[in-house]
Amino acid sequence: MKSKFVRVLMALLIMLAPLVAYPKSADAAASKFITSMSTTSKVVALTFDDGADGANTNKILDILAKNNVKATFFLTGSGANNHPQYIKNIAAKGHQLGNHSYTHPDFTKLTATQMKSELDRTEAKVKSITGKTTKPIFRAPFGAVNSAVLSGVGAAGYGYTIQWNIDTVDWKGVTASQINTKVQANIKPGSIVLMHTGAGAPGTPLALPTMIAQLKAKGYKFVTVSQLLAYQNTSTSKTYTVKSGDTLYSIARAYNVTVAKIAAANNITNVNSIYVGQVLIIPGTTVTPPTTTVKYTVKSGDTLYKIATMYNTTVAKIAAANNITNVSLISVGQVLTIPR
Repeated sequence: MKSKFVRVLMALLIMLAPLVAYPKSADAAASKFITSMSTTSKVVALTFDDGADGANTNKILDILAKNNVKATFFLTGSGANNHPQYIKNIAAKGHQLGNHSYTHPDFTKLTATQMKSELDRTEAKVKSITGKTTKPIFRAPFGAVNSAVLSGVGAAGYGYTIQWNIDTVDWKGVTASQINTKVQANIKPGSIVLMHTGAGAPGTPLALPTMIAQLKAKGYKFVTVSQLLAYQNTSTSKTYTVKSGDTLYSIARAYNVTVAKIAAANNITNVNSIYVGQVLIIPGTTVTPPTTTVKYTVKSGDTLYKIATMYNTTVAKIAAANNITNVSLISVGQVLTIPR
């Protein structure tokens, strides 16, 4: 009798087990979708997507070095595998590294597990070559993003998904003049410019010297994406899931944006064709992130001038931020605050 009672009790426990509430780990925050910055400061981030060949990488690096410009390179794992020395050169020149996936797939068609695999493989490859991380910035292949992508990418450790507000379409083989005209006509404080390193964009290295000179003449300062993110009023986007009865017009009116902007952000060609359950990116939401501070640990051979050049700032600003009275006296291991 006792044995039967024990068997019945065990059976009940097994049946009830799924109903027991276990503590869950906190969900990772979704990646923030960044198209540009809402700022009055004349800052611009030049960004380059690196693909399988990276044929123009060294030309681009030489031009950036000559003009004392730091940029951001979004790297693919396949590209890093094909031309590791180019990747090493990018890092050695002090440019920021970002993740652009391993095989360049459409992330909106991947599971969260597949997204993580793409990102992790690229991170491991880049770190093995440069010793540097691609976190926390990611750029989606084809610019294909939805709420599921932002969630999956955020869970993989990438807090920012970096889009752009100026697409040079250099990969179409357009001329240097066309590339520069596109940039100059659309530049605004806080812009993110999209370019590519591959052979399919031969106009890019030809356009860069004039582009940089003209932007400098307009008073623009060149920053990396992380430096740009430190400016307040990040221009970000929310997402919205289409419900029964919705139209692009009603959604645009609810968010105080235009139908054209929503259509452009989601690659919609027919504004009358949206469907229930579709996740739309709503551009133009403004938030204010916490102020961030960049820290740098002095290494052997460093000078304040070298560090200032690396971060596109001045020796005087670094000295003031760290109460340094003799700019020739810094020590290895000293942690400096780099003013933004």
